[in-house]
Amino acid sequence: MTAKQPLIEREKRKPSRTIGVATVARSDYGIYIPILKNILADSDLHLHLIVSGSHLSPEFGLTIKQIENDGFEIGERVEMLLSSDTPEGIVKSMGLGMIGFAQAFSHCRPDILVVLGDRFEMHAAAISALPFKIPVVHIHGGEITEGAFDDALRHSITKLSHLHFVSTQEYARRVIQLGEEPWRVVVSGAPGLDNLKTIELISIHELESVYGLPMNPPPLLVTFHPATLEFENTSTHIEELLNALEAFDQPIIFTMPNADTNGRIIKEKMERYVQSHPNTRLIDNLGTRAYFSLMANAAIMVGNSSSGIIEAPSFGLPVVNIGTRQKGRVRGENVIDVGYKQTEIIVGIRMALKPEFLNRISKKVNPYGRGQASRIIVAKLKKIPLDNKLISKKFHNI
Repeated sequence: MTAKQPLIEREKRKPSRTIGVATVARSDYGIYIPILKNILADSDLHLHLIVSGSHLSPEFGLTIKQIENDGFEIGERVEMLLSSDTPEGIVKSMGLGMIGFAQAFSHCRPDILVVLGDRFEMHAAAISALPFKIPVVHIHGGEITEGAFDDALRHSITKLSHLHFVSTQEYARRVIQLGEEPWRVVVSGAPGLDNLKTIELISIHELESVYGLPMNPPPLLVTFHPATLEFENTSTHIEELLNALEAFDQPIIFTMPNADTNGRIIKEKMERYVQSHPNTRLIDNLGTRAYFSLMANAAIMVGNSSSGIIEAPSFGLPVVNIGTRQKGRVRGENVIDVGYKQTEIIVGIRMALKPEFLNRISKKVNPYGRGQASRIIVAKLKKIPLDNKLISKKFHNI
């Protein structure tokens, strides 16, 4: 069954279980796609997609249009994101999110709510489900990102959740360490890797045509977000990165930063850099297919995105990981960790560009799995009893 099959045809099948899925940004949506498709393909399940956060913001590309173009029906829209990236603005957005998700659950209470990751918008969805006694399923728990307040949000979502799909055995141990009963924790791998089996990548020539940028030599792919526990230093961090890039002649593709504290500072400085450097581009929203295609064709990736840690190893792509945002995550041998200083970034990029480094990592196994997660997750969503045992949690002492 395809995502575009008319809803009326699906209703004739009388699905026995409604799976609510909260998506709040392009980053989680790309990871969700294999899960959404597997839910739609199962006649016993009904997908109720709740779209919120930056998906509804023109500033961040109004990516709800991409979801609709992909053929997924929108169950609810939850407006929550203020046009402010200050600490006050972030907190107010969280409050608006709780109000919006409460209204959404009053309209349609799903049998299960699926949330992913660690963003403040996602936390609003998880905590709003609590009074409704909706079982919450959390994907990508147990991970560590010491440089971002997302770390606290992720662990908080773990305690609000009733079932956990984690990407590595180490993360499973950490979720159990947080007091979750072992039977609630499933090592599924990272669902974003499932896309590698189904998405047809765009050729380098098509990428050149779409973005109007020659990619010979292969480009640097730069994805950089604020380290939210160090947001006061965001301006310095991005300036050090941009100054480091001056030392290299390769074309550069920048992706837009997340809707995080002081994210607009990064956006504005990237925009000014691109205006004065003709061999660069800043893309509002690449989408999963184009992003993976660039990862497959880039020389290296530079920045502090989780995609450099989780997806990049499957492409044998060298990654220069800057600063503390991803500190604590399991990483493959493709990752070179550097500080924020211009000189450190330059050294890291030069090391990543060496052929011997590329040869060394090309055959390494991705520690986040091999693309079986969505099948494991959806099978569990379908079969797990929705009883008091699931909803009434007990603290597991180690």
